[in-house]
Amino acid sequence: MLLYAQTPARRNRQILADLIAVLLIAAAVKFALTVHGAIMLLAEPGRKVESSGESLATALDDAGDTASDLPLVGDLLKKPFQSAADAGTGLADAGQSLQDTVSQVATLAAVALIVLPVAFVLLLWLPLRLRWIRRSATIRRLLDAPGGADLLALRALTGPLGDLSTISTPPGGLADAWRRGDQQVVAALSELALRRAGLRP
Repeated sequence: MLLYAQTPARRNRQILADLIAVLLIAAAVKFALTVHGAIMLLAEPGRKVESSGESLATALDDAGDTASDLPLVGDLLKKPFQSAADAGTGLADAGQSLQDTVSQVATLAAVALIVLPVAFVLLLWLPLRLRWIRRSATIRRLLDAPGGADLLALRALTGPLGDLSTISTPPGGLADAWRRGDQQVVAALSELALRRAGLRP
């Protein structure tokens, strides 16, 4: 199975198309990662809120523990500190929730920015490449089969007329020579069909 044409001009076009497809996919991935990073900057306030909430909760817990050591009023003083510490924990949770939301948005945006362009490139490029690979394999099998050269010659006769001018025309014309089974004409026409497909005889 051939992945690329054997004729230089067609092979160069295929390689160029493959490189363009790979570069477009790489550019889409890089752009998506850049957008992801930019969106993740929005999570910074959430990190600050979470850090401040945790610090506040810890400080208030410590203050409550210290206040609880006071005789007689210690337990009474600890309750307000504990309530305030719980509020600090709620603040930290809100900061974490903000970070999670931003992270989800960033991930979804990055996935969309990768999947859509990559799918578009693959839909334009991959079917053409696979069709050529399949067609070249079919033509090769046809050439190796009995009577395959005759069928390729017929394919050349029914294809674009411009290429036929490269073959010297015998008396009666190329079609007549093909019908008579002129081996020289059949070989020239089958070679032309192979060249059109980007293959060598």
